[in-house]
Amino acid sequence: MNQQNPNRLELNHTITRRKFIGTTAASGAALLGGGLTSLLSQSVSADFDFLEKSIPDLQAAMASGQLSSKELVKGYLRRIASLNPLLHSVIETNPNAVSIAQHLDNERRRGMVRGPLHGIPVLLKDNIATDDNMETTAGSLALVHSRVPADALITQRLREAGAVILGKANLGEWANFRGNLIFYPLTVGWSARGGDTINAYDLTYTSWGSSSGSANGAAANLCSVAVGTETDGSITGPSAVENIVGLKPTLGLVSQDGIIPIAHEQDTAGPMGRSVTDIAILLGALQSPFGEVIGHQLPDDYAQFLQRGSLEGARIGRDVRFFDYSYYGSGIPGDEETVAFAENALAVMESLGATIVDTDTGDVFAYTDDEFTALLYEFRAQIAEYLATLTHTNLRTLADLIAFNNAHCEQELVFYGQEVFELSEQFPGYPDDPNYIAARTHARDTARSGIDDALAADNLDAIVAPHLTNSTGPAVSGYPNLSLPVGIRDNGRPAGMLMYSTFLHEPQLIGFGFDLEQELNVRSQPQFLGSVIPVPNAGLCDGQARPPQLFTPRAHVQRGRIF
Repeated sequence: MNQQNPNRLELNHTITRRKFIGTTAASGAALLGGGLTSLLSQSVSADFDFLEKSIPDLQAAMASGQLSSKELVKGYLRRIASLNPLLHSVIETNPNAVSIAQHLDNERRRGMVRGPLHGIPVLLKDNIATDDNMETTAGSLALVHSRVPADALITQRLREAGAVILGKANLGEWANFRGNLIFYPLTVGWSARGGDTINAYDLTYTSWGSSSGSANGAAANLCSVAVGTETDGSITGPSAVENIVGLKPTLGLVSQDGIIPIAHEQDTAGPMGRSVTDIAILLGALQSPFGEVIGHQLPDDYAQFLQRGSLEGARIGRDVRFFDYSYYGSGIPGDEETVAFAENALAVMESLGATIVDTDTGDVFAYTDDEFTALLYEFRAQIAEYLATLTHTNLRTLADLIAFNNAHCEQELVFYGQEVFELSEQFPGYPDDPNYIAARTHARDTARSGIDDALAADNLDAIVAPHLTNSTGPAVSGYPNLSLPVGIRDNGRPAGMLMYSTFLHEPQLIGFGFDLEQELNVRSQPQFLGSVIPVPNAGLCDGQARPPQLFTPRAHVQRGRIF
């Protein structure tokens, strides 16, 4: 079990790219020979280089006998062993992954191929239950050795589809719904179990959160694809900063069963990968409808929407508020440069036959406070419901988790506290409290009308916003949001773009995203630039708290909330 502690993290903070490459010669057991340069071009075998390959590419190689699932799993495991000491992408690997891959290879030899995910290695965020030899902890030491009652439904569906669960990806602990981010934004991807996820493109940049390890794992070719979860920004944000594609689906398209909750009214798992093609394939396996989605006709195969020409005749909205980066941007110095990349992507979409129209989905600040209030009510109740399903633990309530963190302060309260936990504990009454009902209703209705009214007013098919901006509108409304890479800045940091629409419009977003992706062709492997910035202990256990925030967002931009 890979349970890192803060003492070990202090050692990793001193790693630079030069030192990391240098350690390769000194310790071949820890790192593959040749350092990062050879890792960027290493093949599983002499015949097949698996890096950057799409799911169809890998399937073709396995069908032709150039590659086996067992060889592929071993290749990814070697990269994890080599890169994880730097990146902290993966909390633990599946000890049964190789044997599962061998079993799937045997099925293939007998002529049984379950589908496009047969033999494909997938990383799951560590809040998605696996009833096996791995833990499910949301990155917290509190849930170590607890036992889940069963696989999450989406884990079960992935296994049935022939995927190999390669391991558990790191995350912002408790999906970043625990405390105020004192050292924003460098600890957005930190957990007590997994350490601080480091951005693979620029070691000094943020990994965002909370699905940091899922994005990082896909970006650095530690897996074929990954599954993350989002309440507000935790799939789309990490995807943007790691130069990958991430889709937050419509609420109700992907089951929540067996996933550690923040709030069922917004939580959803979703696919993360290096291409729109891989996202479409993985979404098909994850699809497991509930709630409002039940009864709606759904595609059997999202890959059918991967068509060039999809943007011809489309009407795409430019969400004008968010193109003023001072309104709701990340607050990270230099991120304002990403707006130009989104503008360029819109120009490319126009060249592909789309009509670009300025639009306005409304003021997110009109409902962000109500969103947060509703989440506080929901989390307190729903985390207790989840804990009640576990065995081999005495932790049953949010109050128990708060007490655990206090008792293990030096391990858990390292870079930020548990102010959100403590605040949520003061909000009983879900689901009947009138204040809760008013907050949730106002937030959801305002967010939905903002998007739907904009789409209707200008007869739009989808709406676009820049890097790390409007995750909140689609998240609160329960509508799909696709994060796409649109370039690499001069400093090596990725630039992403959001594209969102209304209820169950994943097919349109996949088609538009694919058409744009093929034209832009901006995907590139990470270069591990810069040096990891040492993050000081916050001093929360000795009462000597350090000055807050390495980067200070603009005062009115509440981007410290990423979950």
